[in-house]
Amino acid sequence: MSKTSGLHDHLGYWLRRLSDEVHGRFEAELARHDVTVSQWGVMAGVFHGHDTTKAVAAHMDIDPGAVSRLVDRLVAKGLIRREPDPASRRTVRLVLTDRGQALVPELAELADRNDHHYFGSLDAGQRRQLEEWIRRLVGESHPAAPPDNP
Repeated sequence: MSKTSGLHDHLGYWLRRLSDEVHGRFEAELARHDVTVSQWGVMAGVFHGHDTTKAVAAHMDIDPGAVSRLVDRLVAKGLIRREPDPASRRTVRLVLTDRGQALVPELAELADRNDHHYFGSLDAGQRRQLEEWIRRLVGESHPAAPPDNP
């Protein structure tokens, strides 16, 4: 009999399974609104004041080029528009369209329901502790993102 650990002995396996399930269920819900999880992240970021590609990229901890491509798709869908910044000729501001502005709270409700589906059995203290552990582990394995500048 081998003492070598198996697949199900690794926490990483279970974290990936959970992440895949949480993401997949949310992705299916968002698809009904023709929005991907990544596009939702951009829209939510803009909704909460991250109004440049660079600011959204820092908030989401992804490459600005990836954000730019996501914004291109959201512009094509009529959910975001780019506007010149009157204070800086080099800066372009991201602005939700009226349709995008109205959709964000609806999608946030879907995100809340998805979280509740997976984490609703935890009380507030357990949920806070789980989030703290995950943030600590991510912080230990990944350099801190620059602070948000809304």
